[in-house]
Amino acid sequence: MAACGAARAALLLLLGAAVPARGSQGDREPLYRECLSRCERHNCSGAALRAFRARQPLYMVLTGWTCRDDCKYECMWLTVRLYLQRGHRVPQFHGKWPFSRFLCFQEPASAFASFLNGLASFIMLLRYKATVPPASPMYPTCVAFAWVSLNAWFWSTVFHTRDTAVTEKLDYFCASAVVLHSVYLCCVRTLGLQRPALISIFRAFLLLFLACHISYLTLVRFDYGYNMAANAAIGLLNVAWWLRWCVRNRPRLPHVWKCAAVVLLLQALALLELLDFPPLLWVLDAHALWHVGTIPLNVLFYSFLMDDSLYLLKANSDLLKAD
Repeated sequence: MAACGAARAALLLLLGAAVPARGSQGDREPLYRECLSRCERHNCSGAALRAFRARQPLYMVLTGWTCRDDCKYECMWLTVRLYLQRGHRVPQFHGKWPFSRFLCFQEPASAFASFLNGLASFIMLLRYKATVPPASPMYPTCVAFAWVSLNAWFWSTVFHTRDTAVTEKLDYFCASAVVLHSVYLCCVRTLGLQRPALISIFRAFLLLFLACHISYLTLVRFDYGYNMAANAAIGLLNVAWWLRWCVRNRPRLPHVWKCAAVVLLLQALALLELLDFPPLLWVLDAHALWHVGTIPLNVLFYSFLMDDSLYLLKANSDLLKAD
């Protein structure tokens, strides 16, 4: 735990974590609170609750939607309509913009885009395994990265379908694992092939960091500011490391432009998160657009991994022939 505390303290000193605020203007509004209290009293107990459960669609039951959740949804839209009628800006509720629910999907655009990202990753993993022989030095690391990414996109889809405390944590933790594995992938490609002993130490460090990160957020406090700062710091390290390697190897490895393009475009897409605006048609917000933009970048990055793995396989084969 001392190592965990030291790592977190150093990160906070370097970046400074913002104080999170999950409460929002909409859910603090007295009108919303009164509506929610009244709805729960009338609909979420006794015969009214039994009637609600009897008419609730199976897909809503299976995804865990409750009477209280329905009350929150109805009262949210009542509050939004009154805000708009009075010329006020659209408020957020519980840290989120109001979204129009589709079937059981709480944020349909983000959920669908996350699913498409996962599908693209799965298809490209199959292509990678069909194209690259297991003898390639990067094969196991690339395949592991693909499975870590697939896991993250699965939980992203679940979280945007149904936002709960558990699905939120799984989405955040799995996203952190992808960022760390991308750093690991970069380390293996740039240093590990020449210094395999270094990889074991670096892998242990990354696993310790992830364990400390998850332990603090789970057992101590779920600090949104710290989580964002940690992922931003690791992401910047990842970007700088990959770009430096791409620039240095561009003359002899023509395919590195794909990696550089993905890294730069991901940073450009991240700017969408700064353009936080109410959802267009109550469905499409900046976060959903970010997810949509990452779909082709997934394909391009796996294309780079295929080209690079085949290059390394050929380079190793040529080296063995020369010996």
